[in-house]
Amino acid sequence: MAEEKKRGLGSGLEAIFGTSFNDFDDLTNRVIEESPNSTEEIDLSRIYPNPYQPRKVFREEELEELADSIREHGVFQPILVKPTDTGYVLLAGERRVRAARIAGLTTIPAIVKDFTDDQLIELSLLENIQREDLSSIEEALSYQQLIEKLGYTQEELAKRVGKSRTHVTNTLRLLNLPKEVQDMVVKKELTMGQVRPLVTVESEAEQIRLAKMIKNMDLSARQAEMLAKKQDDSGKEKTAKKQDPELRRVEHRLQSFFGTKVKIKENEISISYKGNKDLNRILEVLNLLDED
Repeated sequence: MAEEKKRGLGSGLEAIFGTSFNDFDDLTNRVIEESPNSTEEIDLSRIYPNPYQPRKVFREEELEELADSIREHGVFQPILVKPTDTGYVLLAGERRVRAARIAGLTTIPAIVKDFTDDQLIELSLLENIQREDLSSIEEALSYQQLIEKLGYTQEELAKRVGKSRTHVTNTLRLLNLPKEVQDMVVKKELTMGQVRPLVTVESEAEQIRLAKMIKNMDLSARQAEMLAKKQDDSGKEKTAKKQDPELRRVEHRLQSFFGTKVKIKENEISISYKGNKDLNRILEVLNLLDED
C-alpha cells in the first residue's frame, strides 16, 4: 500500500523533471534551463492568483523596495504561469507581480507552462515553505493541503519538504487553535513557540485570553509554556492534590506528544480530540491509520 501511495505522487513535479525538488530556486532554474526561448511578455491584467498560494500576508515595505528595484532595473527573473481560457494562473513570483503593479508596469516577463492541479499545489508549497517570512499558520495550511489533496502521510510530507516529522506534526496542531489566535500568528504578533502550549488548553475562550496575555506581556515561548501549564494545573487543583507527581509528569509529557488534552485517572488514560481531522492526526502519530 505504501508503494501505491508513492507511485501516486508521480503525478506531481517528479513526473516532469524525473527527480525530487526540496528547493524552489533549483526547480525554477531547471524550468528556465529547459525553456530557454519560452520567456514572453504577458499583460499583468490577465494574471490571476494561484488558489493554492499559502502566503496570505505580504509586507508592504518589502514590496515597495522591490518595486523601486524594478523601476530602476526591471524584472530580472521571469515569473511562472499556467495558461487558462481567460488568462494565466500565477504559479511562482507573486511578490514580483505585486511589486511590478506598484511600479506601474503593464507587462511582465513570464514562462508559460502547463501544470496539473497537483503540481500547482507542490509549486506553491515549494515556493513558500522554506521562506523565513512564511507564518507557521500559513505553513500548516500548506501541509494540510498536501495531505488532503495529494494523500501524503505526515512522514512522507516531512521528507518531501525537508523538515522533521516532529516539526510537521507540531505545525499542523496549530490549526486546532481558535481563528483569532491563528490570526495573531499570521500577523507575526505571536510565534509558533508562543502559541503551541495553548493547544492543550481545553477552553477556546481561555486559549484566546492566554494568547492576548502572552502578546501584551511579550512573554517568551518558555514563559508561555509555563503560563499554559499553570492555567491547566489550576483548573484541576483538587485532582492534582491527590494525583501522584510522577503521573502528573507523564500526563504533561503525553499532552506535549499528542498536542491535545490528556488525563490520567486510576487505570485509565483519556485523550481528547476536536473533530475527525484531529482524531486522524492522533491515529497517525500512533501509526494506527488504516492504509486502505
